[in-house]
Amino acid sequence: MIEPTKPLTGTGNKEFIALMALLMSLLALSIDSVLPALGEVRQSFQLTDPNKAQWLISSVFFGMALGLIIYGPLSDSFGRKKIFYIGVGIFLLGDLIALLAADFNTLLLGRVLQGFGAASCRVLTIAMIRDKYQGRDMARIMSLIMMVFILVPVLAPSVGQLVLLWFPWRAIFVLLFIVAVIALLWLYFRQPETLPCNDRPSLVPSHIVAAMVETLSRSSSRNYMLASGLIFGAFVGYLSSAQQILQVQYQLGDWFAMVFGALALAIGVSSYANSMLVMKFKLHNLCVLSLIAISVLSLLFLFYLMYLESQPSLSLMLIYLALVFFNFGILFGNLNTLALIPLGHIAGTATSCISSVQTLISIFVGGLIGQTYDGSVQPLICGFMFSAALALLLLLRLSRKNNTDAAVEVSL
Repeated sequence: MIEPTKPLTGTGNKEFIALMALLMSLLALSIDSVLPALGEVRQSFQLTDPNKAQWLISSVFFGMALGLIIYGPLSDSFGRKKIFYIGVGIFLLGDLIALLAADFNTLLLGRVLQGFGAASCRVLTIAMIRDKYQGRDMARIMSLIMMVFILVPVLAPSVGQLVLLWFPWRAIFVLLFIVAVIALLWLYFRQPETLPCNDRPSLVPSHIVAAMVETLSRSSSRNYMLASGLIFGAFVGYLSSAQQILQVQYQLGDWFAMVFGALALAIGVSSYANSMLVMKFKLHNLCVLSLIAISVLSLLFLFYLMYLESQPSLSLMLIYLALVFFNFGILFGNLNTLALIPLGHIAGTATSCISSVQTLISIFVGGLIGQTYDGSVQPLICGFMFSAALALLLLLRLSRKNNTDAAVEVSL
């Protein structure tokens, strides 16, 4: 594919936000649209362990962790769009393998490749946003993108459920293929390159290593990175066990998709609220308050369950999850923004490094939460509480440190 020497038109802020949200959503779409089909996948491949189908989710994150470290350095040297084409191409290959898989292991291979390709969307959308914006403006744009992006987990399970009404579960991968192609064509024709040629360093291994060392050596970036990994891990734990908790344990059946989407709206609402809050309050303080809220809510809910000596009602469980997810919406964009503030000159490599560490942490934390599911909601609530508490300790430690590394970020 030969890219036009001049873009047909430049994108305005609204179209840029919509395009970035769509590209970023490929990963979420590939996960959330499959959730209603986990039961059919278990039956199709005769899986005896009910938790084994969770690998269909965790395998995508594993592939993403492998790819995250690659795309940033490549995009710093060759430009964002060219590397986007490669990443989405790998996603399409993995999608075809999953579509045609004759056994569960081949299906997992396709899912790993989907995650590996979708990692380009995770890294390069953030890098492109950092190319165009910084500080509070970046936080605001990230919040608006998250608000649009959240429509995916709202709609994807319902779309997946709708597909299952008329077609076998493999048709979901046909839908994913079509969406990826649309996103690729939109990027190709409508979005100009955000990284000028004269700002691209040569692809020298020593430069990449130096950029990664700089990223990890900054105490502010490191602490925000670890905190975001813990919070994202808690959310991955929810994604892994949501179908078992809501559809099986609470017997929602076909209503699962609608309830899952309604809960995701809490993140969308808080992302919109965050786009205004970041213009008035310090990003660091917003994150601290959200982490305190999640920790206290989870602790109180656990005490209530100990007193109740049974599982909470569905309505009470949904209220708890909605409150937690509202605070997640504050954290997702702000923690990434804070980690990247001092690293604009190496945005691609820094985003790769940060995202890779985040994802590796989230795979471990999310896998631990998901695999400890025992027919009750306690493992999930404990996962939320401990993840938020540990993340809070990291941010409080950063607040107390008197060093120039943290000064700019904590003041924002």
